[in-house]
Amino acid sequence: MCRIAGIVDKTKTEVQLKAEVKAMCDVMAHGGPDDEGFYFNAVKGIAFGHQRLAFIDLSKAGHQPMFYDQDRYVISFNGEIYNYRDLKAALLNLGYEFNSNSDTEVILAAYAAWGTKSFDKLNGMFAFSLFDAELDYTYLVRDSAGIKPLYYSSTNQQLVFASEVRAFNHTDYHFTENVNWKIYFLAFGHIPEPYTTFSDIEMLPKGSYLVWLHASQTFEIKRYYNPSRETKITDYNEAVLAVKKALKNSVMQHLYSDAPIGAFLSGGIDSSIISILASSVLKNQSSLQTLAVNFDDASYSEKPYQDLISTQIKSNHQEYTINESIFNDKFPAALSAMDQPTTDGINSWFITYFAKENGLKAVLSGIGADELFGGYPSFKRMGLVEKLSKLPGFILKLGLRFSRPALKRAYYLNYKNTVGKYLFLRGFYTPDEIAALLNCSKTQVDTVLQTAKIGNIDPELKNDEQAGWLEYNLYMQNQLLKDTDAMSMQHGVEVRVPFLDKDLVKLVHQIKSDLVYKGAKPKGLLVDAFLKALPEKIWDRPKMGFTFPFQKWLSNNHEFLDKLSNHENEQVRNLTEDFRSGKLHWSKMMALYQVVDGN
Repeated sequence: MCRIAGIVDKTKTEVQLKAEVKAMCDVMAHGGPDDEGFYFNAVKGIAFGHQRLAFIDLSKAGHQPMFYDQDRYVISFNGEIYNYRDLKAALLNLGYEFNSNSDTEVILAAYAAWGTKSFDKLNGMFAFSLFDAELDYTYLVRDSAGIKPLYYSSTNQQLVFASEVRAFNHTDYHFTENVNWKIYFLAFGHIPEPYTTFSDIEMLPKGSYLVWLHASQTFEIKRYYNPSRETKITDYNEAVLAVKKALKNSVMQHLYSDAPIGAFLSGGIDSSIISILASSVLKNQSSLQTLAVNFDDASYSEKPYQDLISTQIKSNHQEYTINESIFNDKFPAALSAMDQPTTDGINSWFITYFAKENGLKAVLSGIGADELFGGYPSFKRMGLVEKLSKLPGFILKLGLRFSRPALKRAYYLNYKNTVGKYLFLRGFYTPDEIAALLNCSKTQVDTVLQTAKIGNIDPELKNDEQAGWLEYNLYMQNQLLKDTDAMSMQHGVEVRVPFLDKDLVKLVHQIKSDLVYKGAKPKGLLVDAFLKALPEKIWDRPKMGFTFPFQKWLSNNHEFLDKLSNHENEQVRNLTEDFRSGKLHWSKMMALYQVVDGN
């Protein structure tokens, strides 16, 4: 995993290109501390930059940008290709040659062999730029699950791209603030793709590639990955065996590394299964390193469950305890690590901070299991969502008259679209509250949110499938993955997500939905696949998300709150007092803090 940046602009000199791309890479150096490299083509106005975090082939042969076929192809690649060994074997049989053991060179050879069709053959997390000198095209490509970020901007016949939005500020271009970003943020708790805080910088859609035609200085965005939900497995026992086999294979591939890798062990179902599988894969090689974070507040601690698994698999287990003092000391650094505003991610900053302290360069995570196997409350609420959605709009609008947040959010269902469903389930502030905070009209807020381009649920999907779509494509995509990447890379630590393996995701979508979501146990299909290895105490208990005692710690943090207590906006002052008295959730306070920022 690395950081990449680049500019395509024929109007700039080579000196300008070098200076700007170097500046872009410098501000992202935390994500690639092992090496840096650049490619410049003054004739075409191309500059690629690369900050390397090395995992496969740590030698100089893995240096990037990398060239192939007598320099016809050039790539700057961020991520990991987990099936690169299989692809390499197939390419060797076709006569392609390799000068390294890296997965980067496999991408180049695959493109040389199959063109853009090669993108769909890649199983991994990735974002890369690739220049084809013969076709005179530059490609920007992002993985099918959107695990790795890739932002781009194209105005006035120029293309700028980077792994982080902050890098764009280190060019000579002027980017315009997105006047609606605060509305999105206060409603969603994040800025949903493709939007950013700038109107002319967007996220490249997952499973897609942008092709830049140098001759005309124009571009197109095309999808290379089109997921299908065709049901092929209708027998439960067959589904159990298939999930078990696919996840084990995924974990095995995710452990490929020439650098230290471990597993984050929270004590929940997902991380426990990942740790058990990883340990079984490594049993003849070494002891798995597991990592856990706990708190001095016992009500937030999952230590007994973590110890249960670490003892069972005999892992090399490291545990760190965070108290209020440690949190307050590190909190400013975690805030500044945010590339885009977010109400989450602080926990990811801490766990990867300790992973770095423990000498790990990569950590396996359980992200994706809840979204795929029905682990969130939303899967049980979609029936209610569908019933309420059928009510006339004027009745749903009455929701704003209630004081209880869950009832107020019923207002969003009057939008009669995907945005409304998501915001009813996971929304933060309602339009009247947002309008009061931003000193604008509720009509303006409604218009922005109602027309947000975040994708649409297939109306043919069943209720459980709709919940899965919302959680996978909106919450996980925009909150969990984006935050995890930004925060982990601040420490030069890679977070790998075996549950989002391309083959596993495809498999789950081929299983009859009733088998995936129905059952007495939470995430029953997943649990049953590993019932013999997974202790009952792990799966037979209430779900506990990985969070900190934020409510208590932040309410005691005067530096965090004092800026807002005397704010000129009455709504800001009132909400701050609500938070102090425990009436407002910490995540909503985090959103308020970042939008107002004490001004």
